[in-house]
Amino acid sequence: MWRYLLYPNANLTPLAMNAFDIFINFFVEMFRFDKLELILLVIISVPTIYAMLSGAPFVPTSMFQVERMLSAVPLKKGMILYDLGAGDGRLVYKANKDYGVKAIGYEFSPFVWMWSKFLKFFFWKSKADLRYGNFWKKDLTDADVILCYLLPGSMKKMYNELLPQLSPGTLVISHAFSIPGMEPIKTLPRLHEKKLGPVRVYKIVAKATAKVGSKQQNSPSTKKGAGRSKAKKQSK
Repeated sequence: MWRYLLYPNANLTPLAMNAFDIFINFFVEMFRFDKLELILLVIISVPTIYAMLSGAPFVPTSMFQVERMLSAVPLKKGMILYDLGAGDGRLVYKANKDYGVKAIGYEFSPFVWMWSKFLKFFFWKSKADLRYGNFWKKDLTDADVILCYLLPGSMKKMYNELLPQLSPGTLVISHAFSIPGMEPIKTLPRLHEKKLGPVRVYKIVAKATAKVGSKQQNSPSTKKGAGRSKAKKQSK
């Protein structure tokens, strides 16, 4: 049965099948796993590794920083808030419990997602919705606020792929890392004594029409000097 689970595609070459057989047998002998147990471990571990490599590894945010992020913008009851790579859910659970927003988080690591569900029941006691899934493939167009703690490569991907989908007025709150090609409307400074990074708030004011690095790049956020240039043209 385990062979069928691994090789549902009959077009896989015998060479690939033999190589995977050797790999499986090595770990079975090395760690004394049952083959089905090992298969289940691989199935669960792959999304976790993907989440780490795709720029959203699980790094718990301190509750002090959580409060800084949530208080950086005027959250109101009924607003829709997304947390990208929600981890154990502390941001969405607190946003819902303290501010009354409709908070939704996406987490792609099965281990972390299951842990968040445990915490929700026994600790957070919040009505926020923490979903298992890849946020890059989700529809976030109804967002009022987006929270993120992503690595620089993912911030660039966010600018190119995610932000153009958002409506003008959407706020993006980023922990530690900046979005290339955009200027924040608000920045909370780094707190060295607490070893906390800066918090940046961005506002979508227009659709992005070009990717980061292109000559005709058009930022979704207000650029420096844009207002002054417009005023000069009108004065002429």
